[in-house]
Amino acid sequence: MSEGDSVGELIHGKPSVVAGFFTRVGQVYQSWLDKSTPFYAVRWAVTLLLTAVYMIRVYILQGWYIVTYALGIYHLNLFIAFLSPKVDPSLLDEDEGPSLPTKQNEEFRPFIRRLPEFKFWHSATKGIVIAMICTFFDAFNVPVFWPILVMYFIMLFCITMKRQIKHMIKYRYLPFTHGKTKYKGKDDTGKTFAS
Repeated sequence: MSEGDSVGELIHGKPSVVAGFFTRVGQVYQSWLDKSTPFYAVRWAVTLLLTAVYMIRVYILQGWYIVTYALGIYHLNLFIAFLSPKVDPSLLDEDEGPSLPTKQNEEFRPFIRRLPEFKFWHSATKGIVIAMICTFFDAFNVPVFWPILVMYFIMLFCITMKRQIKHMIKYRYLPFTHGKTKYKGKDDTGKTFAS
């Protein structure tokens, strides 16, 4: 038995049909993910469309507010990870590992996210799909007073974002690349110039 085989995968030395089916489905899924990687605008548009469909479904059904609240908390958690650096500067000493530049004359170090954009999109989309599936089961329709959940989510969002923005200011990092110099080509001498 090879290292990647599980106990139920092989029956009398042959791969099982079920294992082969799920392996093939996983390969097709990964292939579609790989093909969608460069099309970030289309990926996010599809995710926003799924979010709109989910919200309309919850509004029409007048239920599943706790699922929606859990989805909101999950998306907030993903967003905070997306805005955070991979290596938290507050945990580093001066002599340990890479750090973000704090002075004008220090070496530039690019911002590396704790959660890359593609994984952020993928996790957010999976969360919406799972929440949509949950709306088909009455067991997840827990009766709650939804205005309290909305107020609590707004309060949690504001407190969390305030803390994240203070962290950004304290350690002088900006997780966005808007305004970054883009190189267009070369001049007559063969040197690259920026626009």
